[in-house]
Amino acid sequence: MGRAFEFRKARKMKRWSAMAKTFTRIGKDIVMAVKEGGPNPETNSRLRAVMQNAKAANMPKDNVERAIKKATDKDTANYKEVLFEGYAPHGIAIVVETATDNNNRTVANVRAAFNKCNGTFGTSGSVIFMFDHTCNFRVKAEDIKMDLEEFELEVIDFDVEEVFADEDGVMIYAPFEKFGAIQKYLEENEIEIVSSGFERIPTTTKKLSEEEQADVEKLLEKLEDDDDVQNVYHSMEM
Repeated sequence: MGRAFEFRKARKMKRWSAMAKTFTRIGKDIVMAVKEGGPNPETNSRLRAVMQNAKAANMPKDNVERAIKKATDKDTANYKEVLFEGYAPHGIAIVVETATDNNNRTVANVRAAFNKCNGTFGTSGSVIFMFDHTCNFRVKAEDIKMDLEEFELEVIDFDVEEVFADEDGVMIYAPFEKFGAIQKYLEENEIEIVSSGFERIPTTTKKLSEEEQADVEKLLEKLEDDDDVQNVYHSMEM
């Protein structure tokens, strides 16, 4: 299944491990989706996707409804998606996705994390070219009324890069910009989307010693502990 699959498999064990933090991050996604397209999931495809992810993360329905209601309040802060780049120790490229209502605070916190962990806070465009921006969908296998090879041919026009089954359903990976078209296709064909999202996959990875990995992990953990940080991607081989 290739480099991208192995990277994702390794990341899966660490990503969004704390339930409370997961709900906080999904809550921010709900606010951004509602501010962008309104509170009705029937007409707001981004909100539909976030609600699917909330369900997959076992976020209580009351929490979701409360977050949607709160997002419609004009006094609720709007979050802006801001990207940061840099290097961890030992030349590991880092991309940090944030959702913030105070850019000055977020910049200061992310910069401090890099500095304290012997990293280098980079300028815009310094490492982003080293990562492929992808979208993904997990769907119910039983809703696909054909074998996977046929299904892969069916969705080839969406530039789908990978389709494979695992114990939780069928995964679909494609370029970032194809998200909307694939979401529409799946919904029109009554293939239930269990969850969906975006990832940045490094085009090349670097193998480190255990001691060097520990140096990088310190920075990754410090960044992921920040409330404004949604995702952290890196080029360290896992």
